[in-house]
Amino acid sequence: MLFFGWLSRVGWCYFSTTFVLFKPLKMQLKTLSIVNFKNYEEARLELHEGTNVFVGNNGEGKTNLLDAIYYLSFCKSFFNPIDSQNIRHGLDFFVVQGEFEKLEKKEAVYCGIKRNQKKQFKRNKKEYPRLADHIGLLPLVMVSPADGGLIHEGSEVRRKFIDGVIAQHDKGYLDNLLTYGKVLSQRNALLKHFAESRTFEKTSLDIWSEQLAALGQQLHAVRVQFLEDFEPVFQRFFADISGGKELVQLEYRSHLHEGAMVDLLEATIGKDRGATYTTTGIHKDDLVFKLGDHPLKKFGSQGQQKSYLLALKLAQMEYIKSVKGVTPILLLDDIFDKLDDVRVTALMQLVNTEDFGQIFVTDTSSERIEKVFKNAKMAYRMFQVKSGQVSDVQNFKID
Repeated sequence: MLFFGWLSRVGWCYFSTTFVLFKPLKMQLKTLSIVNFKNYEEARLELHEGTNVFVGNNGEGKTNLLDAIYYLSFCKSFFNPIDSQNIRHGLDFFVVQGEFEKLEKKEAVYCGIKRNQKKQFKRNKKEYPRLADHIGLLPLVMVSPADGGLIHEGSEVRRKFIDGVIAQHDKGYLDNLLTYGKVLSQRNALLKHFAESRTFEKTSLDIWSEQLAALGQQLHAVRVQFLEDFEPVFQRFFADISGGKELVQLEYRSHLHEGAMVDLLEATIGKDRGATYTTTGIHKDDLVFKLGDHPLKKFGSQGQQKSYLLALKLAQMEYIKSVKGVTPILLLDDIFDKLDDVRVTALMQLVNTEDFGQIFVTDTSSERIEKVFKNAKMAYRMFQVKSGQVSDVQNFKID
């Protein structure tokens, strides 16, 4: 563990069998401004370059501040994908703005939503022609109680996790993924049309099948390489958090392990016609979380599941940092209440390094926060949140 601890401090990247050492560059959100966002009428925050803590009772708006920051990175909410539902009740718009410093340059990011109108997203006052062009500019990782869905929900959630990590550094992958989704929709619409009209034209179907197969092969290859690089990072973090008591694995399941996608699509034409949708392809991929040789979902204790999820997110952060050379912003939503003292201590030891970057934390207890950060010897800025109002800023220095 001493070797990996040293690598974590200086910055590292793992690709196949090669370690690359570098000093990751920091990125900072300096100010956050919101208007009519969720339960906030208006707020403007000057933020600490290291750790910022939002303290208040449940339902006061702490998590909404993290979600506003998430919007600035991903052009959408972490919790609610319907933009209009994030507008303050009874009003017609919201605005979220952030002033960042990245690679010693200022980045002003603007997100504006009006009911029944197109979302506006701007970088330095220039509107993006495509929202996808913004993804990856401001890398970010969110750790939330909602992460439990990675274990307990369907395969789509786990695919989104894989895609979300890769898309923050690989524009080509994101473009291919979006195109794959469009082609898949067209192929499915054609299959449904065949069923409704009681007709079938294989030549027409082949046009979409060939496009889908070509994209699917490329996406599958990137996912395979990503998981090969990512798994050792994840295993290291799990060992650090759990004390190295259990072995963990990530098992990537894909139809494309069995053969070329073009052949799979040809072999399942009859099945697809009966189902009226495409039954094989990378849109059916899954990631199985394993504890030893057993599925985590069935055999993992609550503590083991929490350690697993936390290790996944920290590995996500370390992986993005290694491939982009920039330390992502880390959002920790209400996790100290969900972790025991051993895991809290392990987490803070992992994030308390010179090169870790900016962190945002929510919690209901100022006393617990003071204890956690005092033990970790970390400076931070605390904000009190009540009924959509942010006040009483306090700076806590390392004793």
